[in-house]
Amino acid sequence: MTKQHLVVYEKEINNWGAYSPAIPGCGSTGDTLEEMRVMMTEAVEGHFQVMAEDGDPLPEPTNAMVDFSEETRANGVEYCVVEWLDVRMPSQITLAAQQPALPSATQDQPHHG
Repeated sequence: MTKQHLVVYEKEINNWGAYSPAIPGCGSTGDTLEEMRVMMTEAVEGHFQVMAEDGDPLPEPTNAMVDFSEETRANGVEYCVVEWLDVRMPSQITLAAQQPALPSATQDQPHHG
């Protein structure tokens, strides 16, 4: 299954940067816009896989508003490209993430001593 997530690509003086407003902590940098599209797809899919393995809820796509007040030439951003990114959602979550941890044998048995 795929979902579309909003991504902001920033053309900076020497490279490109990208982030998704709905996915905190997930971003990337690269040399070209085309490279950024590939790298952000990999970054988001990898981020979601780790979240799923850890049992964390995955962020849903949003029609987030983006505050461009900091995206200025004075801050090194020449212009921005905003588009939807098709992201494959994790198909399997590890068994450990699906089941609660079992108590250890020493916790279940009374101590004699």
